[in-house]
Amino acid sequence: METTLIILKPDAVQRGLMGRIISRFEDKGIQVVGAKFMQISGDLAARHYASHQGKPFYDGLVAFMTSSPVLVLALRGVGAIAICRKMMGATFGSNAEPGTIRGDFGVSNSFNLIHGSDSPEAAAHELGLFFGEGEVLDWGRASEGWVYDLSGDQPE
Repeated sequence: METTLIILKPDAVQRGLMGRIISRFEDKGIQVVGAKFMQISGDLAARHYASHQGKPFYDGLVAFMTSSPVLVLALRGVGAIAICRKMMGATFGSNAEPGTIRGDFGVSNSFNLIHGSDSPEAAAHELGLFFGEGEVLDWGRASEGWVYDLSGDQPE
């Protein structure tokens, strides 16, 4: 099982898309193991986007991410990082395929609705930024055997 960080950005929150986006992940079989509705501080945004410091879009990105509350999610599943990123779609809404979150809900190249970790290392780092000890839960779902084939050594 893999755990990833997803952020429903200010535009998703302001447009009332939180429930619809979460439903897509749950419908796919991805498990919500942590959730936090929060206002990102300038300091937290700077730490989260440290790799983009000095780039032309950095100041606008930090201003955008701190402009309104966000919903931060810890999502878990087999291959969750790749699955969630595929479900998100291309970074720019204007390029995202229909059927993806950005393709169905976005057109802007600036406001792209959602962030998702891009690797296990990034997920571990990002989850540590946004969730404290005990805020990401391990819990069993009664439906797990219907989401994954559990007949072998590894869930598939």
